[in-house]
Amino acid sequence: MTSRRPRPPSGGWTRLPLVAGAAGAAALAVHTAVNTRLLRVPPAARAVDELVSVLLPMRDEADHAAPCLRAVQASVELPHLEIIVYDDASTDGTGDVARELAGGDSRVRVMDGSDLPAGWLGKPHACARLAGQARGSVLVFVDTDVTVAPDGIARTVGLLREHGLDLVSPYPRQDAVTVAERLVQPLLQWSWLALLPLRLAERSPRPSLSAANGQLLCVDAAAYRRAGGHAGVRDAVLEDIALLRAVKTAGGHGVVADGTDIARTRMYRGWPALRDGYAKSLWAGGGSVGASAGQVGVLTWLFVLPAVAMLRGSRMGLAGYGAGVAGRMVAARRTGGRAWPDALAHPLSIGMFGYLTALSWVRRRRGTAIWKGRPLAEPPPAVGGNRRYGNGNDLRFHREAPEPQ
Repeated sequence: MTSRRPRPPSGGWTRLPLVAGAAGAAALAVHTAVNTRLLRVPPAARAVDELVSVLLPMRDEADHAAPCLRAVQASVELPHLEIIVYDDASTDGTGDVARELAGGDSRVRVMDGSDLPAGWLGKPHACARLAGQARGSVLVFVDTDVTVAPDGIARTVGLLREHGLDLVSPYPRQDAVTVAERLVQPLLQWSWLALLPLRLAERSPRPSLSAANGQLLCVDAAAYRRAGGHAGVRDAVLEDIALLRAVKTAGGHGVVADGTDIARTRMYRGWPALRDGYAKSLWAGGGSVGASAGQVGVLTWLFVLPAVAMLRGSRMGLAGYGAGVAGRMVAARRTGGRAWPDALAHPLSIGMFGYLTALSWVRRRRGTAIWKGRPLAEPPPAVGGNRRYGNGNDLRFHREAPEPQ
């Protein structure tokens, strides 16, 4: 009697990793849905009875300076408001645009930038200079590519005070137009909605439970100073996350929040800008080559392996792929992104993230990255011997600092 060979697993794949990956994708889809219900939403705007300092670091942003500054000037429910612009040695007339808009508005001041001191990166230095001139009890940092709603700043301050937090980071709506933007940008909100337990992160002092976005970041001035301000994270490529970690270390609390209705931005316009923007700093999300490879490997296992197995006829692969798509759709609908058909390309998005991470490490090692006209050499010596570039335990797709050295 001729014995039959056992049939290989569906599609020829080893079944256990596929089943585990599909189950992990499903669990993250559920976690994403839970987080959308727990996500802090800024309350309705009410008059803010304290001095609020809105701080705008600008470098070569002539095209964005006017819309950004006009939007802040149009803020409501802020009877005590000061607006400080830092022109970081721009060469395109950014400072002139800001000064023209500031004319006749006593709330606005424009500062001239200076050379970077040794050991500083550009964005932390600009923010530190701004904070040094601020008089408010609340500091609100806004990137130039962000346009806030008239009630956006007041609602952000209200969120900070209503929940007794020291730092909040309402994530702006991310506009994505080109194919490359639509593949990559939605990973920003999806990453922390899928991977970060929001309520635990809000109160936990653990550095790994931190997510923030320097595009719109609001911090209590006293807590900011207790944490050492941006001087304490002067060498951090991901200065927004580093600042939140410093606030937590100093005993404070903070969390990322929903900024969909109060601010919006288009971070990058097209593939070249997007590629160079992420390549300059994605390496910092892992902190080491091994940790970054681990991040990409886990995401590939959870979201790419099932999709490949599905194409080979695996029903389990189809289930895992469907779970990944469902999680992306939930995140997109909650944060104002395009859910359909973009979510169908989630495995391609993960693949793009892997490519950009690898490119980021290559450029860092070769010293070939340039941003805002400044070469990105090896990171400067860490302050106090403690580098603040990332945490190997983090799997989040970090939002990068827009104006490093």
